[in-house]
Amino acid sequence: MAELHFFTGTMDSGKSTLALQTNHNHAARGRQGRIFVTRDRAGQGRISSRLGLTHEALEVDADFDFWRHVVDSLTQGTRIDYVICDEAQFYTRDQVDQLAKIVDELQIDVFAFGILTDFRTELFPGSGRLVELADRMNVLQVEALCWCGKRATHNARTENGVMVTEGEVVVVGDVEDVEGPEPTSDADADVAYEVLCRQHHRRRLTAARAKAVSLAPEPLPFG
Repeated sequence: MAELHFFTGTMDSGKSTLALQTNHNHAARGRQGRIFVTRDRAGQGRISSRLGLTHEALEVDADFDFWRHVVDSLTQGTRIDYVICDEAQFYTRDQVDQLAKIVDELQIDVFAFGILTDFRTELFPGSGRLVELADRMNVLQVEALCWCGKRATHNARTENGVMVTEGEVVVVGDVEDVEGPEPTSDADADVAYEVLCRQHHRRRLTAARAKAVSLAPEPLPFG
């Protein structure tokens, strides 16, 4: 029986790597699949891993219809045994419903990969719907770590090195530069992401801020 699988974890926990590995494993057994992605850091129509792996993929926008795409492909004689969906947190609730319909009506396995919550600690609509519908939900075992060494559980957004908790939900960035960029104008804000434990997310204490605090000079004693 086909199933809808949802693999989730924080940023930097290996979701895209696992998506590519899943595709490789199934393709190596002669199965035919389709790979979908949206807003990957490598650009449109690409799925990429921070380990350097990349693969061509079909770009998904808000109007994309998974059900119609798969049905049309099958009608034209294309074989589809499984579907890989990366960055699934950005999908709409209707699109996740379409993926579930593909599993139930067409008996095609769907493997979706995405983070649960945004930088405000609120569920993405796509991830929330996957939690509601998935046959199997898997939390990735490769733990991303906060700068303090504890398990990272929250995704933080920084603008010009300063953590923010308000703004557009979807802004593409990466988690490479935790030291913080040089300040720029508001119009050219440098957006990046960092994974933090809950405690330091609540305190807005990023790696760059923690380093700055540790290097701050001690106050002079009175007297």
